[in-house]
Amino acid sequence: MDNNLKNYLVITGSYWAFTLTDGAIRMLVVLYFHLLGYSPLEVAMLFLFYEFFGIVTNLVGGWLGARIGLNLTMHIGMGLQIVALAMLTVPDQWLSIFYVMLAQALSGIAKDLNKMSAKASIKTILPADKSSNPQLFKWVSILTGSKNALKGLGFFLGTLLLQFFEFRGALIILASALAVVFIISIIMLPSGLGKSKSKAKFSQVFSKTPAINWLSAARFFLFGSRDIWFVVALPVYLHSVFNWSFTTIGGFIAVWIIGYGLVQASAPALLKQSHHGHGPDGKSARNWAVVLSVLPALIALALNSQMNNQLMSQAALIIGLIIFGMVFAINSAVHSYLIVAWSDQDKVSMNVGFYYMANAGGRLFGTVMSGWIYQTQGLTGCLWWSSLFIVLAALFSFRLPAVQGK
Repeated sequence: MDNNLKNYLVITGSYWAFTLTDGAIRMLVVLYFHLLGYSPLEVAMLFLFYEFFGIVTNLVGGWLGARIGLNLTMHIGMGLQIVALAMLTVPDQWLSIFYVMLAQALSGIAKDLNKMSAKASIKTILPADKSSNPQLFKWVSILTGSKNALKGLGFFLGTLLLQFFEFRGALIILASALAVVFIISIIMLPSGLGKSKSKAKFSQVFSKTPAINWLSAARFFLFGSRDIWFVVALPVYLHSVFNWSFTTIGGFIAVWIIGYGLVQASAPALLKQSHHGHGPDGKSARNWAVVLSVLPALIALALNSQMNNQLMSQAALIIGLIIFGMVFAINSAVHSYLIVAWSDQDKVSMNVGFYYMANAGGRLFGTVMSGWIYQTQGLTGCLWWSSLFIVLAALFSFRLPAVQGK
């Protein structure tokens, strides 16, 4: 087997395994602490350090990957996730808000080290003459889309494990499985993957490329727009308003994310005709954001109009979220391709780190807003704010190059 393909498969497999645990732990924490009587805002605060340290990790992680190699940053991330899972197995009386936030901080560092390493690695294992074309779009989309599909499965896995093995048993199973993959990945991945030929300076992590800065700003609001209703508001709403069981909630969210991931992985084929054999550009990011911006508002209007009819409310929410997920997936696939395509091979880890720092910032803002807005304005309030965020993402996208390049 070609070494580049083998490395791609090992990276993807490791990313898949990590993603399963990341999705599972998210649902375990949201539902278990909701069950313990935490308010929506308190549940949202549990993820404050998770998202905050994701910002720091992406900023430092890209520089670190260029210095020591992307294989090492990926393995550090996997090791930290195992520790984070183990930390939550302590007795209930130890599970204070601060302690859980600390465990989630490690998980956030782990997640973003792993994601940055996996996505930046693709640029380094493709030949230079193929690193800014449809082949790159295809590989990035498959990695990202399959990751999101697996994260959806992780959401369902988390609720299933919670149902049958309870909170601590679920965490032990997840930590043990990830440890096995961790060892296999250490053995199979080459050392020095993605390591910069020159000594990377920390000041270089702040991008000096305008297109990457505007793309990062758009990404901040794009992912904030999703997490403002997705992280806390949606699971709590489904449980408290529709009286769905944990496994039903996990199953629905899992199917939604799996579908989202499949659309994302299929984005190169879906957009092939519109790009005439080339990858997408800044105009693509702008146009898809404009389309996406109207969807949360339409869902909010539909929910308000069917407020007294629970069956119709459920139908409006489910159908609306399916359409939102499909359009959001294409937006995300275009963004994920552009950040890699617009980065030089020697600086890819730092540019990807800077970009995902903005992504983590948007998720942090959206997560905190999710708990607060749901508590004060309900799910429809979260959806209206989501539309506003996407409008801002579209406005920033107007500054992106309309043709491929920087």
